Amino acid sequence: MDLGGGIRLRPLLPGDGAELAAAYTRNREHLAPWEPLRSDAFFTAERQGAHVEESLRSVTEGRSAAFVLTDARGRIVGRVNLSDIVRGAFWSAHLGYWIDQQVAGRGVMRRAVRSVCTQARDDLGLHRIQAATLVHNAASQHVLNALGFTRIGLAPRYLRIAGEWQDHLLFQRILEDPVDADA
Repeated sequence: MDLGGGIRLRPLLPGDGAELAAAYTRNREHLAPWEPLRSDAFFTAERQGAHVEESLRSVTEGRSAAFVLTDARGRIVGRVNLSDIVRGAFWSAHLGYWIDQQVAGRGVMRRAVRSVCTQARDDLGLHRIQAATLVHNAASQHVLNALGFTRIGLAPRYLRIAGEWQDHLLFQRILEDPVDADA
């Protein structure tokens, strides 16, 4: 899907490991405050290739949906993931995303998350998506607020990010609820 400015959203594919390693390496400092501590091995093509295989297995099993954002040259410049897909009475998933520092601030992630929410509703039949952001991550909260996510609480020491257990704000979106088309 075309997100504008030469950026596209597409499913994660076998063989994306080397490009993911390059993207993570390029954005290592940019992403460090928002992610778990990463070993040097995380930034290798081998580790990212193994992660791609794990992710695609989860997609095949219906437990997740995995997407990448690519630029006009085909470089990966971000990810959007739905994980922990639960069906039964819940029909829900967790949303996660990141974007390359050179693409951030242009509304690209907002458009990507909107597209993934639509796919979650229309293609996966999900009812709800939950997301968590660090309390001080205003940019991520702006994306969620613009797309009709509602803050539902504070989770103390929710995830170990940048080496510390950190509080997160929790958001949800009921996918059947209308959202402003201009978002």
